[in-house]
Amino acid sequence: MTRYAMLLLALGLLGACETAKGVGQDVENLGQNIQTEAEEADEAT
Repeated sequence: MTRYAMLLLALGLLGACETAKGVGQDVENLGQNIQTEAEEADEAT
């Protein structure tokens, strides 16, 4: 049973490698949105 879980985990990680670039872009956009909101909140005070 553990072997199957490890196999599924490995396959999931391999699949994630192809989407890592997309995830990186999403994280970058999220960081930019947080920074923008923080700057707007700072200007409002």
